Parts: sequence; structure tokens; C-alpha cells
Amino acid sequence: MNLAHSLRGRLLWFLLAAISIAAVAQASIAYRTALSDADQIFDYHMQQMALSLRSSAPLANTEAAANVEADAENNDLMVQVWTPDGVQVFRTVSRARLPQHAVLGFSNVKANNTTYRVFSVQTSTQTLQIAQDMAVRRNMAGNLALRTVGPIAVMMPILMLVVWWVVSGSLQPVARVRAQVAARQADDLSPVSEADLPDEVLPLVQELNLLFGRVKTAFDAQQHFVADAAHELRTPLQALKLQALSLERADSPEARGVAIGRLTAGIERATRLVEQLLVLARQEASAASGVKTQAVDLAELARRALSDLAGAAQTRGIDLGLTRADVVQVAGQPDALMIMLRNLVDNALKYTPAGGTVDISVTGEGKGASLVVEDSGPGIPAEERERVFNRFYRIAGSEASGSGLGLAIIKAIAERHGARLNLGESAKLGGLSVRIDFPAASKADAG
Repeated sequence: MNLAHSLRGRLLWFLLAAISIAAVAQASIAYRTALSDADQIFDYHMQQMALSLRSSAPLANTEAAANVEADAENNDLMVQVWTPDGVQVFRTVSRARLPQHAVLGFSNVKANNTTYRVFSVQTSTQTLQIAQDMAVRRNMAGNLALRTVGPIAVMMPILMLVVWWVVSGSLQPVARVRAQVAARQADDLSPVSEADLPDEVLPLVQELNLLFGRVKTAFDAQQHFVADAAHELRTPLQALKLQALSLERADSPEARGVAIGRLTAGIERATRLVEQLLVLARQEASAASGVKTQAVDLAELARRALSDLAGAAQTRGIDLGLTRADVVQVAGQPDALMIMLRNLVDNALKYTPAGGTVDISVTGEGKGASLVVEDSGPGIPAEERERVFNRFYRIAGSEASGSGLGLAIIKAIAERHGARLNLGESAKLGGLSVRIDFPAASKADAG
């Protein structure tokens, strides 16, 4: 396991480092505290010893000198005594010699490659100097610090086992989620269990379940789309096959011409269906990828759509016009909005009888915009207005040819742009009224 990428490994190493640092810090604090206490205790003892020697008889007799030697040896002290004229009259047994000129009171003196703590006091008859090697104090403080850290060092393996057990137990829900996901089939998009998950892991699993839900919705929609497309393509392909057989069996130029015309019309219908399927697939793919939008002049798009379909309207004698064109911009993709407009107008032309009317209007209302396409056709019954947005759905008894994908494409593009799509009855023309309300374009889009 790579510790750099293992959460368990990193936690264990960090906790071990924290315990080690805490032990070192505690040892350092214990050492400094013990050294400070030792300094105070030994300084006090040196001071008391000097005061007692100052007030006692001179150290000339053997019994007093022996007592001083014993006390000094027990406490690792050195005692030196000088007369006012600089003659040394007493010195404890020691290889070290201190300078004769001492500073009265406490001082630190470097001699013999070491440092001594020295206390000096002077009377009218003698000068007393009591010294101690600082290494004695440091050794005592070090021993006290080791005694403090020793139990921690002994307990560290046990602490690490406890830490390992706690960390492993805390990460067990993560391992359980990983095992659940790893054991799944490719098409299993059911939610992952959220039971007993810690607060740090629960949001991740919740977002994962939301992602599974979105993928499942898209997967189901794709399956339905493929099934519907296969079903809808089967009919025109069978019709083309029959028309090809009819052309093959035609025994006269007239019959052959009729068969060719039917075959051509069937190919055009199949081509139109495939084009609509491709458009719908592209729009859904664009919606999933989140293509960047820009500010689009809705009235200008309406004029372009009118120009593109004016020939088809003129062929059938339909009055196609733009009744209102406010200067208004919406945030969107120009190509997608153009496809939506063409499908809207094409649908209206297809279901409007010859000599009818199709009107388009673009209005700016408040901070948004509205696009309305009205026709003088038969309209759509109120109970059918929700179902016509389904793919390949066509109203029973409709005489106009089509694939049933036009309104599905229109709805998909409108939803991508955050627009509301409403079907109703045209009060002016009596047929269908399709109204699309767009939110206003932001300043960033307009720029």
C-alpha cells in the first residue's frame, strides 16, 4: 500500500509522529523543570554550607575538615578556603582547581574544560569558595526526564495498536462502500447504502447516489430512445422495401413512375426521421456537456427562420408573417435556438391547411422575453397537450405526415435554455398557440 495515497497509512504515521513529538516535548519540559529545580536546591545547599562554614571554627583541625570533606563528597561539591593574604588553608580532595580570585556570591566559572557553579563569601579572616560541576545537575535533570518519558516509550506500541484499531474501525464504512460498488454489475445504478456512515463520508456517498440517479435517468432515457427509434424506423424501412418490390414488378412506364414517386417520398420521410433523431440526440448530448451560452437576438433568429421557410409557406398559400419583433436578447446557443424556431414554424405550417395563417411574435416582457407561434390549424385538444411532447407520439387521426419528434426537440431545447413552454389555443387565429418564455440574458452574456 502506498502510504502517500493511503488515508489509513497517513493517519497512522501522523498520529505516531504526534505521539513522538509529544513525548519529546514532555521530555524537554521535564528536563528544563528538573534542571531549574536542581539549580535552586543545590544553590540553596551551597549557600547554607558556606554560611555554616563562615560562622564555624577554622578548618585547621582534622575533625572539622573531615566533616566538610564528607559533606562535599556526598553532594559533589568542592570547597576552597583562602586567608586574606592569598594563602590557601583548605581544599577538598579534587583534581580540579578553581581560580583564586572569586566573585562574591553566585557565578559560573569555566575551568578545566567544564563549567562550575561557584558561591563565594568573604569574612575578615578567610574567603570561602564552594563549587559544583554543572554536569552533575544536568545528569540529574536528564535522569528525571528519562523517568518521565520512559513509561510513554513503553506504552507507545500499545498506543499504536489502539490507534490502528480506532483508525481501521473508523474507515470501515469507507471500505464497505467500496466493496458495495466493486461488487456491482455495470448496469446496477441503485443507491449505495448510507447506514452508519460518519458525517465526513455521508455527503460523498449522498452525492454518489445523486450521480447514480442522474446516470440511471440518462441510461433509461437512452434505452427508451433506442427502442423507440428502432420501432419507428422499422415502419418506413418496411414501406421502402414494399415500394422497391412494387417498382420491380411495375410492367409499364406509368406504373413505374408511380412506384418511383412513392419510393422517393418514402426515402424523404425516412431521411427526415433520421435527421430529427440526430438533432434530438445532439441536443441531449449538448445538454449533458453544458455548452457555453451567449447573448442571442431572438427577433433576428425569427426573421431568419421566416426567410428559410417562406418558400414552403408560399407553396401551400399560407400567410406566414412576423407580427411583432421587439429588440430583445436571451442567453442561449444560436444554432440550437434556430433549430427550435424552425421546428416551431415547420410544425405550424405542416398542420395549417392551405390558405391558412401562421404568425410569429417576439416580445420583451419585464426582464425576460417571449416567443409565440400561432396558426389557424386544428389545434391540439387540452387532454393531449402534455402527451405530444413524448417522442414519436402523434395525435390519432392526424392527416399531416411527421415523425412525432418536432415538439420533443422543441421541449428539449427550451428546457436547456431555462425557458417555459406552454401550449394553448390561439385567440386570434383559432388554432394552436405555442408560447416560450425566456429568462433575461445576464450582463456577462450580453457582453
